[in-house]
Amino acid sequence: MLDLPVIDAHQHFWDLERNYLPWLSDEPQISFRYGDYSAIRRNYLPTDYRRDTAALSLAGSVFVETEWDRRDPVGETRWVHDLAAREGLPTVMVCHAALNAPDADAVLARQSAFPLVRGVRHKPTAAPAPDAMEPGAPGSMSDPDWRRGYAQLAAHGFSFDLQTPWWHLTEAAQLNADFPETLIVLNHTGLPSDRSANGLSGWRAAMTQFAAAPNVAVKISGLGEPGTPWSLARNRDIIRQTIDIFGAERCMFASNYPVDSLVGGLGTIFDGFAAATDDLGHSVQAALFAGNARRFYRIEAGVAA
Repeated sequence: MLDLPVIDAHQHFWDLERNYLPWLSDEPQISFRYGDYSAIRRNYLPTDYRRDTAALSLAGSVFVETEWDRRDPVGETRWVHDLAAREGLPTVMVCHAALNAPDADAVLARQSAFPLVRGVRHKPTAAPAPDAMEPGAPGSMSDPDWRRGYAQLAAHGFSFDLQTPWWHLTEAAQLNADFPETLIVLNHTGLPSDRSANGLSGWRAAMTQFAAAPNVAVKISGLGEPGTPWSLARNRDIIRQTIDIFGAERCMFASNYPVDSLVGGLGTIFDGFAAATDDLGHSVQAALFAGNARRFYRIEAGVAA
């Protein structure tokens, strides 16, 4: 059983009775890396999350945008602030802004007025496989319009949460080199979904290249596999290799709940993280489970869930 304070570096809330999230509300389901996601097409609010984290010493959480109605990105930020004022969660948030949109500057300025906002996530266009990459594709990290919006993040003090397959990490490293003042937080361990020997070799090489960039970090999360329960046996090597590549000071553990409830219980996932790192010692684990998230997401000491 995990016996450390936890700041969950990546989690979500949604109220589908009040708010429109197309991917959770519309039919048919979109293609999703975990397969059928009917089980999470229901409200998930702080009461549900506190139930799922009851066995943890929860010290805070980082809410990450949920692909809310793209016509109203600031609406989600306003809703999250109202939720936090009522429920005490989340502690901080990562909002959305379409970086390649003509109004990106205006949206970023509006988002920056909200005190819990620490960064932005806008999933760049991604190729379905390494051999299908198209340099400069619209909406990609090498698209001039997308980069024009990205260039505005530093002025607002925002970090950038990057969710992209590992084969785009060369682009991400170049993005960091061109805009080194903006912290890039890689989501979900670089998405090592292909667990074949070749797939993992490509993932390790890409992660190593990206980790060489000076202002990047990674969230060890989202390690589920469709149809396969989350297990330490399946994920220990990836957890440890990620820590070896980035260094423990640049890694954060996160639940990705409720999305990862499709593959495992939250306690199972966090206990797995603890077991995978037990030999690293208490101070390293304390950083992985809370200290690094507190630092990267600028959560004041003493702020609790």
